[in-house]
Formats: sequence, structure tokens, C-alpha cells
Amino acid sequence: MLKATGAAAGAVGMSTVLAPAPATAAPAAFAHPGLLHTAADLDRMAAKVKAGAAPYTAGFAKLTANRHAQSGWTANPQATVYRGAGSPQNYTILYNDIHAAYQNALRAHVSGDTAHADTAVAILNAWSAKLTSISGSADRFLAAGIYGYQFANAAELVREHDGFELARFQKMMREVFLPLSDDFLVNHNGAYVTNYWTNWDLTAMACVLATGIFCDDRGAVDRAVEYFKNGAGLGSIKNAIPVVHDDGLAEWVEAGRDQGHALLGIGLMGTFCEMAWNQGIDLYGYDDNRFLKGAQYVAKWSLGGDVPYTANTRKKGAINGWSGSETASEAAGVDPAMTRPIWAMIANHYTKRRGLDASYVTQIAAKAAPEGGGGDYGPNSGGYDQLGFGTLAFTRDRGEVGASSSPTPTPTPTPGGTASEAASSAPSGQPSPAGGTPSASAAADGDLAATGAGDVVGWVAATGVTALAGGLLLLRRRGRAGGGGR
Repeated sequence: MLKATGAAAGAVGMSTVLAPAPATAAPAAFAHPGLLHTAADLDRMAAKVKAGAAPYTAGFAKLTANRHAQSGWTANPQATVYRGAGSPQNYTILYNDIHAAYQNALRAHVSGDTAHADTAVAILNAWSAKLTSISGSADRFLAAGIYGYQFANAAELVREHDGFELARFQKMMREVFLPLSDDFLVNHNGAYVTNYWTNWDLTAMACVLATGIFCDDRGAVDRAVEYFKNGAGLGSIKNAIPVVHDDGLAEWVEAGRDQGHALLGIGLMGTFCEMAWNQGIDLYGYDDNRFLKGAQYVAKWSLGGDVPYTANTRKKGAINGWSGSETASEAAGVDPAMTRPIWAMIANHYTKRRGLDASYVTQIAAKAAPEGGGGDYGPNSGGYDQLGFGTLAFTRDRGEVGASSSPTPTPTPTPGGTASEAASSAPSGQPSPAGGTPSASAAADGDLAATGAGDVVGWVAATGVTALAGGLLLLRRRGRAGGGGR
């Protein structure tokens, strides 16, 4: 049995109008740092590495070995960045400099070496003093989205550092990156809304959300969150994950395209959820942990497992121009060796913060550990689509909700219930899930390995832990999630 929700199965996003859902209230003020990393996260990384704790030391070693993380890096800013068309196509310069800024800033926080912070500031200041536009083919929207959210994350790590031109950098984000991403989500480059696959929307969504937080722009944050829930394109959650199965897996629509883009989409949606979480907005748990079910599906599929796929047809082409359609009828083939640094963040959220079953995600996270970053996954742009270093940045102890300085995520009302009822069912000290029962797997029927078995094995492999003290990693076995409201 399956349930098709959001866009109808067989015609994903073509003519579906999603009814607006009550927006999750954002906190009164934005927390800084508060994109992918909070102050508590950064303190944890530094303390764990100083103590020589695994797997943080292995993750930090990946960072320090990367050529972008060296304090001798010199920026090469451009006035106009071109991607896909235009002269010269120089976007590789931009993404290399962004990753150098991010990696040096992260290294500075963990090591305490201010030379790396100074390098990050110099890179970011150089670009904000020169960059005025992003141009090219339709790929300019990808450039604005991917490099916009990444730039904001790098800058967020040094926003209080001496010499950082915060106001100027915010101006660049608002005037160069944000307008392109906002425009894409509204107009989709003049094409039918389903012409562009899921990851196109997600890059724009990530940029709008990250820019909104970085620039303290509540309107941008609200737009991004609303699009995640109810957007017309394939990046909104019910269009990206249109079919939920009773076994706890949910189809990722771009699995019908290819593995690389599906992994990109999962990484981007995880990034979006993490940035929102750090501002008190629980999208990880939205619609009964729908993203977890989609991530489990992609993880199982990427590991070589068999997964169902419901045929779907999307309309292509330009409005008032050429049009056609394309049908994806089955999940594409996979290479189990394909690795992207996207899984540690997702696995740690669901199993450590929330205590949920995530066996396939945990297994693939263990396989990918220790995660590297830009420059560790090939020389082309796809190797720089994620900031990475999740083993260092997102490994956390069981029950660790987040930075104590961050607002507690606002509970989302459960289908047929109230926010207070959802809160009462959540583990003590943790925000409630956005659904009735907290499990997202069918452990009782053996469809997914119970967290108490499969996840522990995965985390032992990832962390090098050979003994479990006090049941630290032992998560409760849970039964099947209820069927209502998915």
C-alpha cells in the first residue's frame, strides 16, 4: 500500500495547487551564528578535537589536509561571474574561493588559529568589494543558489571577526544573489514550473533562507519556509517526495533521473532543514518526518537496495513556447561507490537529536565517514555542491538538541492534533516531531532495521567505538508509524 500526497502520483507538480498550511512561527530574533553551525556546535567541535575524541579528530584531519583550508589562500574576485554561457565562464574561481573561506573559517573556530580567520575575512571582503552580478545561461540560477547559500555560511562564521565588512557583504547578498533566487522560485526562468528538476528549486530555496538569516531579513526566511511547505515547483517537500509507503520509505522524485542529482537534492534539503532548525523552525519533522522517509529511500537505493518507483510525468518547455512532457518510470541505476558528504548531518539529527530509526541513512553515513569537503570529491562543480565535513561538524551525543542559545523549535501541529499534544509526546528537552508517532520506520515488520540494532552497528563503524557505555548509542526500538495524515 502507498499513499500519494502533494502532487498526484503519475503527474508530479503539473497542475496541483497545494493548499496553504499554517506557517511555523519563527523566533523573535535570529540567532548568530545560526546557519549550518551554532555557537554550541563550534564549541563542541573545538572541545572534542582538543580532547582527541573520535571521530572528530578524523574529520578535522580531513579539513586540515584540504588545500582550500590553508591560511595562504589568496582570493581572485571577479566583477561578474558567468556560468553556462558568457565570457569568461569563471564560476570555478568563485566556488574555489568560497570553499577556501568556509574551510579557513571553520578551521579557525576549531583550532583557535586566528590566521585562518584572517584568511577567510580577506577572501570574503575581496569578493564583496568587487562582485556586482551573476550571469550566463539558466545555470546562473544554480550559481546564485548554490554559491549564495555557501557564501552566507562562510560569512556567518566570521561575522563578528575584526575587519570583516559585514554590511558590505550583506549588501552583496541582497543585491547579487537573493534577487536571482527569489525570481527563480516565482518565475522558473519563464518555463513551466515542472521543467526544472528538484535540485533547481532547492538551490534557490537554500539561498533565500541563508540570505534571510544572515541579513536578518524575516521576509526572506518566511518566503523560503513557505515554499518548502507549499511551493509549486518540484523542490517543495511534497513534490520532491510525492509518494510515502507504509514501510517507512518515501520516493524521491529525482531518483527517476539519476543518482548524482538525487544525492544533490537530499544534501540540499538536509542543508535547508538544518539552517531552519538552528533558527527554531523544525522542517526536519514536517509532515510526519517526511524528509527522513525520503532520505531513507535514497540511502537504501544508493547502497544498491531495491526500491519502488511510481511513474510520474512532468511537463517541460517554455510558457508560450515549445512544450512537451517526460515520464520517469523507474528508479535509475546506481553506483554504490558514489559518495557525497551529505549524510552525517541527516543521520545525527534523526538518531541523536530525535532518537528515531534511520538505519539506511546511518549505514551510508558510516560508509562515507570521515566526510571531506570541497576539493575532496573531484575537480568539477559537482564536487563543490556541499560544504561538507559533516563528521567533524555534525557528530553529536545522543539527546543533544542544539545550541542552548538557539530558540527551541516551534512544534508543528500534528494531523488531527494540536501543537501541545505533539509537544507532550516528544522526548524531554527536545522539540516535538511534526507528526503523530515518532518512528519513521517499519521495524516491527522487518522492512527497516530497528535503530536498536542497525543504527548502533552503523555508528560503531563510523566512530570507531567498540563498546557502548551506558547505552549511549542504543536507541529505542519503535514500531510502525501510524498511517493517518501522511
